Amino acid sequence: MKKFILGGMTTMVMAFSVNAMAVDFVAGKDYTVVQNPGKVSVPGKIEVREFFWYGCPHCFTLEPHMQAWLKKIPKDVNFIRTPAAMNPLWEQGARAYYVSEALGVRKRTHLPLFHTNHAGNQQVLQKDAFAKFFTQYGVPEAKFNSMYSSFAITAKIAESNQLAQQYQLSGVPAVVVNGKYVVQGEDGKVTQVVDYLINKERKAK
Repeated sequence: MKKFILGGMTTMVMAFSVNAMAVDFVAGKDYTVVQNPGKVSVPGKIEVREFFWYGCPHCFTLEPHMQAWLKKIPKDVNFIRTPAAMNPLWEQGARAYYVSEALGVRKRTHLPLFHTNHAGNQQVLQKDAFAKFFTQYGVPEAKFNSMYSSFAITAKIAESNQLAQQYQLSGVPAVVVNGKYVVQGEDGKVTQVVDYLINKERKAK
């Protein structure tokens, strides 16, 4: 009899836990609905686009949560990082990010740049500092400088700004799900809301 009761209690606890996990996040409170939805980069996949700036302490706080989330990213989700370029200082960081991407060193430099700015003892937020920083990863300053203002990088900056305007972003970090929803914050709740919206889009297909 005791085993039966225990089993029933376990079932009730499990049911309660499942219901607790199935939280309905609310538009206008937990996320914002985009008035003018954007197109996704890869048709057929649910897009998750993170806007950030290397000098943003909130972006730095969010990054470990995003890294943990990326380790279990669903196969039907396409993740894109987009450096915000909404003012002259941010644009320098955005250009540096796109140069690192173009030169194939982004995977090695992305997290170190965050840590250098927020956990280290120096700031790497402007062109000259970025040029020196990338020499540690085999990128000559002349090569960095030549690409920094190139047409290809400038086109990426224009796209970043166009998307930021379309999604009516006022700051970072901001995570846009499928071009329809904007999630802002710096803790683990961000990725919970992102997962909720991914499931919402998945069901809508």
